[in-house]
Amino acid sequence: MGQVLDLFSPPVRDWFRAAFAEPTAVQERGWQEVSAGRHVLMAAPTGSGKTLAAFLWCLDRLTSEPVPAEADRCRVLYVSPLKALAHDVDRNLRSPLVGLRHHIEASGVPPPEITVAIRTGDTPADARRSMERHPPDILITTPESLFLLLTSNARRILSSVRWLIVDEIHSVAATKRGSHLALSLERLCELTKVEPQRIGLSATQRPLEEVARFLGGAEREVAVVDAGRLKTMDVRVEVPVEDMARVDVEDEPGVALAAEAGQGIPLRHGPPALRRSVELRQPRRIGTRLRPSCRAVPAAGEWRTAGT
Repeated sequence: MGQVLDLFSPPVRDWFRAAFAEPTAVQERGWQEVSAGRHVLMAAPTGSGKTLAAFLWCLDRLTSEPVPAEADRCRVLYVSPLKALAHDVDRNLRSPLVGLRHHIEASGVPPPEITVAIRTGDTPADARRSMERHPPDILITTPESLFLLLTSNARRILSSVRWLIVDEIHSVAATKRGSHLALSLERLCELTKVEPQRIGLSATQRPLEEVARFLGGAEREVAVVDAGRLKTMDVRVEVPVEDMARVDVEDEPGVALAAEAGQGIPLRHGPPALRRSVELRQPRRIGTRLRPSCRAVPAAGEWRTAGT
């Protein structure tokens, strides 16, 4: 599986091999689609590395291409419907950025300064103004903040976006927020100088074809990378008696329960279901009362105090 790493520049390839044993299935197949320039939906369970699969290709391009003019610095736009997830991604990006910087320095080449910024409803006004003056290379935002950004004068920083990452896309695809987001994505495409490559990240929701159609929007083909795991089930049916038409264990051959508690025969070698059935039929002591199991309905006058 490591052959897909040949698509990356040497610093990125060396960092990945030092940090991970090998690419996961969604990374292997996802990078093949992304490197071909296609819009792609990556579907895989949580913890499979699909977020890194989306970002690492973008980081490779950012670190290997010449640094553009400051007005065109914003080239990666990450949209998450969850504000907390946006902050997590911001923190998780720090590790690969530091690692790539070290590997680039080791090769004797000055590393580029890759900047990351978050634009949400909690972003202070001074940070927003600074973002307009000095656009980041990677902008992390939410669907609602993206709409406001496209409506304000700050939308000019998005004209240079080349990669669009939409995380947790399955959670909004069938909602009003999704309709709102779809409109914002089309507005973004009207604003950018080139058509951004769309990379969607989704859990293994079905049908994936509908989620991919939502990601692509109008007349765009989207490749689907389905790396979901098929759950295997080991089912075994056990019954407490051989003949389910005769559910009384007293009637089973070799199983005789004494009339009084404590005189039943040992069932250590019987089937678990049979042992549990016998256990539920035994009276149990709770407080000062002796009553049958809650599974049995006592007859009238059956309750009695201990010692009577």
